[in-house]
Amino acid sequence: MLAEYALPITMVVALLVGIFSGYPVAFLLGGLGIVFAFIGDIPVAFLGTVGSRIFGGVIENWLLIAIPLFVFMGLMLESSGVARNLLMTLQRLFGRVHGGLAVSVALLGVVMAASTGIIGASVVMLGLLALPVMLGQGYKPEMACGVIAASGTLGILIPPSIMLVLMGSILQISVGALFKAALVPGLLLGALYVAYLLITAKLHPEWAPLPDQKLLGTDKTPLALLRDLFGPMVLIVAVLGSIMTGIATPTEAAAIGAGGSLLLALVMGGLSFPTLRNTLRDTSRTSAMILFVVIGATCFSVVFKRLGGDYLIEDVITGTGLGPYGLLLLLMGLIFVLGFFLEWIEISFVVLPLVAPVVEALDFGFGLSGQGLLVWFAILVAINLQTSFLTPPFGYALFYLKGITAGQISIGTIYRSILPFVGLQLAGLTLCIVFPSLVLWLPGLMP
Repeated sequence: MLAEYALPITMVVALLVGIFSGYPVAFLLGGLGIVFAFIGDIPVAFLGTVGSRIFGGVIENWLLIAIPLFVFMGLMLESSGVARNLLMTLQRLFGRVHGGLAVSVALLGVVMAASTGIIGASVVMLGLLALPVMLGQGYKPEMACGVIAASGTLGILIPPSIMLVLMGSILQISVGALFKAALVPGLLLGALYVAYLLITAKLHPEWAPLPDQKLLGTDKTPLALLRDLFGPMVLIVAVLGSIMTGIATPTEAAAIGAGGSLLLALVMGGLSFPTLRNTLRDTSRTSAMILFVVIGATCFSVVFKRLGGDYLIEDVITGTGLGPYGLLLLLMGLIFVLGFFLEWIEISFVVLPLVAPVVEALDFGFGLSGQGLLVWFAILVAINLQTSFLTPPFGYALFYLKGITAGQISIGTIYRSILPFVGLQLAGLTLCIVFPSLVLWLPGLMP
C-alpha cells in the first residue's frame, strides 16, 4: 500500500512539516497542490479545473459572505461596552455565592458566544474585565484563568459560529441545521462549566472567596440585568431566530447581526470613527486570512484526491477492522491529537473532506440519513476542535490569556488551569456521542 500511495503520503508529510515550520498555511496548501500536480504528472489541463473549483466553490459561494459579516458583528460588540456592563451586573447577582464571580464569567461567555463568536476577542475581553477582579478578590489563579479561557472559546461552537459556516461549506450541508444542532451542546458545555465551578467552590471555598459585600450593589439588580441583557438578547434572537424559523438564510442573518451590532454600539455610546475604522480593518484581516486558507485548501484537496488520497484515507480507516463507533472514536482521537498542534481551520479543510465520505456510509443504528449523519458528525468535530484552543503547546486561548497578564501569571499556571475544562469538554463530547438526540433534537423539532 505504501508504494501505491507514495505521493499522497508524501504530500501529507510535506504539509505537516511545512505547518510545523511556521510557513503560512494558505501559501503552503496552494503551493503543495501545484508542486505535487507536476510531480504526479497531472495534465496541465486538469489544473484548470482547480481554478474552476476555486471560483465556483469559494469566490461565488454566497454562504461565505456570512464570514466577514459575523466577524464584524463580534468585533463591533466587543467594542460597545455591552460585556463590561453585563459582567458587573452578573457579579452583583451572584456575588453572595462562593464562586459567584467565576459563574458570572461563564454565563457572560455563553451570552457573548451567542453574539460574537470571535475567540480572540472573547478571551481578551473576559481576561481584561474579570481577571484583575478575580485575583484581587483572592481567587486561585488556576480557577480564574481556566474559566476565562474555557468560557471565551464557547463562541467557536455556540451559533452564530464561523466554524459552523465553514463546515457547512466543506461538507455541503445546511448551515442552518448546524446552527440548530450546535445550540444544545454549546449550552450543555456552559452548564457543565457552571456546575463544576459551583461544586469546586463549595468543596474549596478558599479558592473562590466571597467579595466585600459593601462593594456589591443591593438595589435594582434584576432591572439592571434586564437592561444589560436586552440589547444582546434582541440581537441573538434576531440572528438565530431568523435562521431557525427559516425567515432568513445564514448570510442574510449575518447582515442583520452586523447592522444590529452597529446600532447597538451607537445606542451604547461606543461607536466612534476610530472604533469603526479599527473594526473594519480587523474584519478585513480576519476574513482575508480565512478565505485565503479556503482557496489554498481547495487546490490542495483537488490534487490530493487526484493522486488517490481519498482512497488512501478510506483504506486506512476501513482497514482497521473497527465497527462504526470504533471508527468514530478513532477519528475523534486523531482530531483531538491534531488539535494540540494545528488550528481548527487547517484540521477542518484537510481532514473533513477526506473522512466525510467514509462517515456518511457508516450505520450507527439510529436511522439517520447521510446528511443527518454528517450534521451529527460535524457537531462532534466542532466540540472536539474547541479543545484545540485550550490544549498546549499551541492553544491560542492560552496565549491570548498570557498576553494580557503582563507577567503576573506563569504559562505553567495557565496550562494547569485548563485541564479540568478540557476534561469537561471531553465529557460533553462523550454525552453527544452516547446520546445523539442532544445534537439532533432541535433540528428535528425545527426542520
